[in-house]
Amino acid sequence: MRRRTATDLALLKTLRVTHIVNAAHGPAHIDTGSAFYSDSHIQYHGVEAPDSRDFNLSVFFNATADFIHTALTRDSSKVLVHCARGVSRSATLVLAYLMIYERLTVAEAIEAVRGYRNILPNVGFLEQLRDLNARLTLQRKGIRQP
Repeated sequence: MRRRTATDLALLKTLRVTHIVNAAHGPAHIDTGSAFYSDSHIQYHGVEAPDSRDFNLSVFFNATADFIHTALTRDSSKVLVHCARGVSRSATLVLAYLMIYERLTVAEAIEAVRGYRNILPNVGFLEQLRDLNARLTLQRKGIRQP
């Protein structure tokens, strides 16, 4: 359903979506981009990522969280974060945003999102979120990291 939503410009306009994060960007996945949305004035952020436990999605955590945060600081902005099925890649990026900007722990972020939708990040992405949680905890306690 998310894939259809992300490519239905009329629906996006009806939903008043102003920003899109595509966690399945690229020709092998969902090949939209900023040009696809140019006539709709939707701002686009693409992450070319397979849903693989061995893929390092964490390199995209900060840039994607920054994009979401910037969007949400504007009045009446709405962000659609999607991937192919909407349960692993996109969920992981939303969880990272909640951890970085809303200061939630990984467990709190998962609980918050699961209150709205079913998510199932793959085991590799969960490990990366656990590592992010540890880094953020140390950072917030003022402990320097190597």
